[in-house]
Amino acid sequence: MKKEKQMSFPELAEWALDYTLKAGATDCRVSLSKRRFIEINYRDRKPDTLKEALTRNLNLGVYLNNKYANQATPDFRQASLEAFITELIESARIMEEDPFRSLPNQEFYSGRSEADIQITDPGYEQLSPEERHSIVQKAENACLEKGGEKVISVEAGEYDEKYEEYVKTSNGFEASSQGTVFQLGVSMYGQDEGDRRPNGYQYAIATHKNDLPSPEQVGKEAATRTFELFGAKKIPTERLPVIIENRVVEWILGFLLNPLSGRSIQQKRSCFADKKGEQVGSKLFTVIDDPFVPRGLGSRLYDNDGLPAKKRNLFTEGVLNDYMIDWYYSRKLECEPTSGSVTNIIIPPGERDVETIIKDLPKCLLITGFIGGNSNSTTGDFSIGIFGKFYEKGLFKQNVAEMNMADNHLNFWNKLIEVANDPWIYSNVRVPGLVFKDVVVSGI
Repeated sequence: MKKEKQMSFPELAEWALDYTLKAGATDCRVSLSKRRFIEINYRDRKPDTLKEALTRNLNLGVYLNNKYANQATPDFRQASLEAFITELIESARIMEEDPFRSLPNQEFYSGRSEADIQITDPGYEQLSPEERHSIVQKAENACLEKGGEKVISVEAGEYDEKYEEYVKTSNGFEASSQGTVFQLGVSMYGQDEGDRRPNGYQYAIATHKNDLPSPEQVGKEAATRTFELFGAKKIPTERLPVIIENRVVEWILGFLLNPLSGRSIQQKRSCFADKKGEQVGSKLFTVIDDPFVPRGLGSRLYDNDGLPAKKRNLFTEGVLNDYMIDWYYSRKLECEPTSGSVTNIIIPPGERDVETIIKDLPKCLLITGFIGGNSNSTTGDFSIGIFGKFYEKGLFKQNVAEMNMADNHLNFWNKLIEVANDPWIYSNVRVPGLVFKDVVVSGI
């Protein structure tokens, strides 16, 4: 039996587009991807999880006279793809018509940047299995040593991947990208008073291995984070300044960004639907979406629609400037598309560190973590569980847990009174600690 020739991504995409159009599609979009990932977890100084995989995927979107269907397959054999495409077109035929479903107009593809965003680590292929295991072992050992007799269990893990993507549409868009990702995390359970077993963690993510902190640093910090939960208890319900630590700001920013989506606005479920150009936060609240950060975890040159990535200010000194509107919802809303997703979120840092800020406040709660929570995109109301550290006159008083913070986005961001100088760089949300006044915290 003759072996089928393996086509390159550009060749396979061209073949798939051609076959799909000849089979009856009006337009189509094909995305080809390949990903290699390795995951290693240790528990009790022994390997607990060892995974390595190479995956590939062909995702095809079919447009057929205002009807649309989308599906993916890992099977690249031509005979299988022919059947896959035929079945997908038949699926599209039975879909309800949606006049807003289409590929973007060609003019929206132009203007793509050629910036070198440096999201691929050239040394990825040289990372050996022994090095990976050593990284995890060093992180776990550092946590165990720091935790001492208070350790119940420690889990440490390393994950890395290299991915490639090629995208082509029937109306002229073509692009490719590749990148690498490295993750390191440590989690510890500690023995507190009675039967309390607090769980603290530390993690870091980067596109380049050398941008991660040392394994020992991550392990020690996980133990420290766990100890900061020891003896944690409620404080009386009151209104006071709160500082949200840099690494957890992204949690509440995620709540804020949801109402900015085109979907929320079109479905009248956005508290910001009629607020563009208005002051919705304090003068210190500037939020930048920057896709060109070198080595940034969210850096890219084009978005999911193929629109060129652009740097934009979502908020400038508290004024709402822009929404997140993809091509589909731009047609429904009869407006220009921006992008339906964000890249690297940046809040410009201030001048002082968190420790200095704490010393100048008569009392404050440093929030180091969130638990659960919900946010109503329509009204802006949100409520979220919190834990952290309580200070009076600059001095630590107690660890805090089982508390809740509730507010409304249209009020909350106006309470921002200072931005710290410590942006968290191990995320696509690269923001510093934020200080808010007059926030009500209450016992759950």
